[in-house]
Amino acid sequence: MPEWTAPVVSEMLGDRIARFRAGDVVPFPGYVEPPRATGPLPPHWSASPRFARVGSCGVARLWLEPDIDLYGTGMVAGPLRRNGTSIRLDNFDAWGYAAASRKLYQSHPWVLGVRRDGSAFGMLFETTRRATISLRRSVTCIAMGPAPAVVVIERAHPMEVVEALATLTGCAPMPPRWALGYHQCRYSYMTAERVLEVGREFRARRIPCDGLWMDIDHMSGFRCFTFDHERFPDPRGLHHALHEMGFHAVTMVDPGIKVDHRYGVYRSGRAGGHFLRTPHEPPGEVHVRVWPGQCALPDFLNSRVREWWSEQCRELTSVGADGVWNDMNEPAAFDAGPRKTISDDIPHRADADLGGPGDHGRYHNVYGMQMARATSEGLARLRPNRRVFVLTRANFLGGQRYAACWTGDNTSNWSHLAMSIPMVLNLGLSGQPMVGPDIGGFSENATPELFARWMGIGALLPFARGHSEKDTKDHEPWSFGAACEATCRRALERRMRLLPYLYGVARESAMTGRPIARPVFMADSTDASLRGIEDAFLLGGDLLVRANVSEPSANGQGSMPEHGRPVPVLASWRDLRLESEDDEVLPRLAIRPGAIVPIAPIMQHTGEHPVKPLTLLVNLDARHEARGSYYEDDGETLDFRQGQYRLTTFEAAGDERGGVVVRIESVEGTWPPHAHLIQVDCVNPGTRSVRVETIDVSGQRPRAS
Repeated sequence: MPEWTAPVVSEMLGDRIARFRAGDVVPFPGYVEPPRATGPLPPHWSASPRFARVGSCGVARLWLEPDIDLYGTGMVAGPLRRNGTSIRLDNFDAWGYAAASRKLYQSHPWVLGVRRDGSAFGMLFETTRRATISLRRSVTCIAMGPAPAVVVIERAHPMEVVEALATLTGCAPMPPRWALGYHQCRYSYMTAERVLEVGREFRARRIPCDGLWMDIDHMSGFRCFTFDHERFPDPRGLHHALHEMGFHAVTMVDPGIKVDHRYGVYRSGRAGGHFLRTPHEPPGEVHVRVWPGQCALPDFLNSRVREWWSEQCRELTSVGADGVWNDMNEPAAFDAGPRKTISDDIPHRADADLGGPGDHGRYHNVYGMQMARATSEGLARLRPNRRVFVLTRANFLGGQRYAACWTGDNTSNWSHLAMSIPMVLNLGLSGQPMVGPDIGGFSENATPELFARWMGIGALLPFARGHSEKDTKDHEPWSFGAACEATCRRALERRMRLLPYLYGVARESAMTGRPIARPVFMADSTDASLRGIEDAFLLGGDLLVRANVSEPSANGQGSMPEHGRPVPVLASWRDLRLESEDDEVLPRLAIRPGAIVPIAPIMQHTGEHPVKPLTLLVNLDARHEARGSYYEDDGETLDFRQGQYRLTTFEAAGDERGGVVVRIESVEGTWPPHAHLIQVDCVNPGTRSVRVETIDVSGQRPRAS
């Protein structure tokens, strides 16, 4: 067999994307922009996919040269480096999953390979069907259906491969600013008064929080788009009270619609023919047992159904809900045996651009993505010019266009804490940047040590939400004693201080497809020692996070150094402390040489207007230079698309007297200038002074320190 070798695609094709196919395949719903070069490899190329059939399965295989490190494949448990593993693409209700679990809630038929010299390639298998991807001596995709076409992307650096993936499957949209704050959830806060009580506790204890979430128990008998009349008697008043305290509210919606002829959503769905129907004659509605009992399932592969679903979201937006949470959308079914989902022979009336009518075996893995699409499109239609926030459990490659995600129903133990970092990183490498775990673990009870450590790490991941199930003890930050509460407060204050930087990284991701949280090897793809690091990550391109994920020993110490494991090749990155007092539980931060990072004063939520100045942290590189930017917009609308934003780029340079000169290099956009002074801090030791030779964006001279 030929081996995958040098970047030959770049010699043949200017765009360096090639597509290979074996026979006819279904249209691929993940694409925004189709591949620009198709057909078999020229005969003198040294590698090509091999296609075959094994029974009813189609097989596509690419053989690898030695010493290639493999990543991606979306939502996977276990290690960051995926060599020697296999992944099942079969969206699955995976409560209680472990490191050895082969299938979870989402499917991403995508593999990223990094060679010894730091160059990289990506392989996208064009199949929506259940499949297995094996990552051993070859990369092999075995799909239950036609042999999948293979898209191969060649680049000089792995980040360029991820960016090229985004040209095909799209970028995640710019989130509302509040989505980057901390969120608190429980299955469930059982009454409106309990929701308000939790909110008041956050504010009274001065623990930053932006979002309060309502799980299924807010509903009337688990009927979607409803509120229980006794426990949540005034939904509009509840949302108004939360908004007055600076919170945003997110409400859950499942796909299962209770079969109840007195229930308006079911009546309208049945009248419109929007539910899945059985394949046999005479056809009837498909009914599955989920939380409300017997439920009908919308056929989200059909545009008419998505439009109908979008309109149902009016029941939530009309009372003030800010975001929607889609759960159970694999779709999950309690009465379906070990597969926990509906039968493969159930027909879908899929749109022509999604492949046309076909059975559920063909569309199972994209069902959740199309539900998220319907929800996202509904919020966008009902609230024009406002950014949408949807969280989804099930998804597919390309689904980042519609929703953020979390890593599912994890467990309160040290193993799941350790797994949360590589899970987030591999999702980022697969095109999904807005992701995080249930902080503290969803099932079972966290200990104070575990919860505090998890909060420190989770507060530095793109999506930060605490969530626990109803049979556990309370998992709010103050539930584990004063010491844990103090650490959680510092962790979330740190997130709020980093918000200006994090918001800028989210914009970068929305424009380029780059992950928000990145593997350390992105800093130097030629250094093989970085390829397997799972307890450290990059937040954007300028900050390094070193975490301790080890369980404390009997004497209270972790097995790693208390400040997190050193990353030798990044030794030139300078340690950064944002807290006024040290906390040994929190991860350690470092700033890249040559970076300027904007940070804010501590706020309790993203809607606050701080009176203290923004700070620019300057870390000069070996050439005594630094550069960075600060992005601003209104945080809520889409006006930035019409130029209503402000991107200020700063540059700094050391002078001959041992000081630092900071200038504004450029200003882009029409957003009004920042209202406060900017303070400049240089983290380089021995710096005698900071001198500013231009006015800042507010028309006043920045302060130097």
